[in-house]
Amino acid sequence: MADGDKGEFLIVTGMSGAGRTTVANALEDLGWYVVDNLPPQILRPLLDLTDMGGKALPKVAAVVDVRGRNLFDDFPGVARALRSRGSVRVLFLDASDDVLVRRFESVRRPHPLQADGTLLDGIRVERQRLAPIREAADLVIDTSALNIHQLATQVSELFSEEGAARHRVTLMSFGFKYGLPTDVDLVADMRFLPNPFWNEELRGLTGKDEPVRDYVLSREGAAEFLDAYTAALTPVLEGYQRENKSHSTVAIGCTGGKHRSVAMVEELARRLATVPGVAVNVRHRDLGRE
Repeated sequence: MADGDKGEFLIVTGMSGAGRTTVANALEDLGWYVVDNLPPQILRPLLDLTDMGGKALPKVAAVVDVRGRNLFDDFPGVARALRSRGSVRVLFLDASDDVLVRRFESVRRPHPLQADGTLLDGIRVERQRLAPIREAADLVIDTSALNIHQLATQVSELFSEEGAARHRVTLMSFGFKYGLPTDVDLVADMRFLPNPFWNEELRGLTGKDEPVRDYVLSREGAAEFLDAYTAALTPVLEGYQRENKSHSTVAIGCTGGKHRSVAMVEELARRLATVPGVAVNVRHRDLGRE
């Protein structure tokens, strides 16, 4: 396989309590294949698998830390050997001692290296062991002043593909007569618009057909709703990105989920597709029901 076909390989390491789990979850949300608590000795075959996998495993992140006990002693040498291949980066997560102590105390867990000592003893031992790795890392993130959402956002900014969506919103049409959807974040009701069902020429069509779409969108209040709802959703979707909420669902309902809600979802999807960082999926839950 040519070098240009090799996937990306990221080693995530750093101080215990500095946010490795948050980073791993954020990378998974970005489409990375994440392996946690991996012994350093397995990094080489994993990298070989990544290279062979090509498009099957284009982005792999391995979380390596002192939980590996004595196996971790081999990590600096393994990391140097892997990075010489050119496709490997090391991300080191750090935080101040006092912040790490507070984080461990908040979850009431011992530090993996404290043994019979204090939390601070364990942190100091770990910091000493990791000093050479931190010095040689490609990226260092100090998480002392970051909450989990801010850290995830920073990871997204660092490792998202240029132009990639940071939030995916599903716009769902549905019919109230079949019940409210339960797995949604926001619901809007289109029954304030005249129902095309009572028009014999439109009854057999759906909101995806041009005659129904034109009919629905031309009714009084339709354009005003679309303008206002688009304006209201835009800062919400932008805020979801800042808070690292990667998915949301907006449901638009009418009586049967065939005409008004379908037409409005299709038009709303067209408008929201222009919001930076947002990918729009469309789902018509009840289209096709009798």
